[in-house]
Amino acid sequence: MKRTSILRRILALALVVFTLFAVNAAHASAAETRTYTNAAQIAQLVADGYNQGTKGPITVTKGTFTSGGKTKDIYLVTLSGTEMVFNQSTEVLTDLLSGFNLRSAYYCNVVEVIKNNIPRNANLILAGHSLGGMIAQQVSADLTIKARYNVLNTVTFGSPLLAAGFREGTIRRLGDISDVVPLLSGNLFVTPIRALAGLNRENGGYYFKPITAHKECYVREDVWGRYDVTGTKYGSAILTLDLSTREFYKSPIVDWDW
Repeated sequence: MKRTSILRRILALALVVFTLFAVNAAHASAAETRTYTNAAQIAQLVADGYNQGTKGPITVTKGTFTSGGKTKDIYLVTLSGTEMVFNQSTEVLTDLLSGFNLRSAYYCNVVEVIKNNIPRNANLILAGHSLGGMIAQQVSADLTIKARYNVLNTVTFGSPLLAAGFREGTIRRLGDISDVVPLLSGNLFVTPIRALAGLNRENGGYYFKPITAHKECYVREDVWGRYDVTGTKYGSAILTLDLSTREFYKSPIVDWDW
């Protein structure tokens, strides 16, 4: 009887320990998964790339995309914009190259990150701010990326139009009415109607403050909360991301034999 009592106590203690472990594991898993419903929330993820080069301007996160009642596995690739950091290809030269739809180290680095870290035939959603949005458009038009992956959507914040007519998937460009950066590319002169008509504009109240509008507006849910995660106004698409899979990648100034 004594042995039976001891055995029961051991089993009861083991059950308690197992239950506590399972509950903690479930809470940890839930804490790593988050659902995003609007463009401002995606802009905040993009903004995490502004970290002075400590982690890098590129992120890749695995998740699911739900739209029209259908859910797909996806990888979200976010790209932050101009940042003057030693040996990081987010400098002004890259702005100039991208503005005329030319290859740059940043563009080539993003393609390499995708090829080396995302399995073939995966669904991609690209999001970028300013220069990052220009690079995202270039990547969505890249022949290698289009051959290996399915680019579902690209959403840009404060970015000019690039690669008109050759990009895969749906492109949504968002721009505050005081932000002039979305107009600063050669496409404004080559395809002015598309460059202007394709820009979704909202008023964040930054009158005569174009730089502040460019830097601060896009993470505001009071301005962009009506746009879903694809940049569609009054859309209903959502992203559910497993943040435990989120990885940052640097973008050094290297020669990829452009």
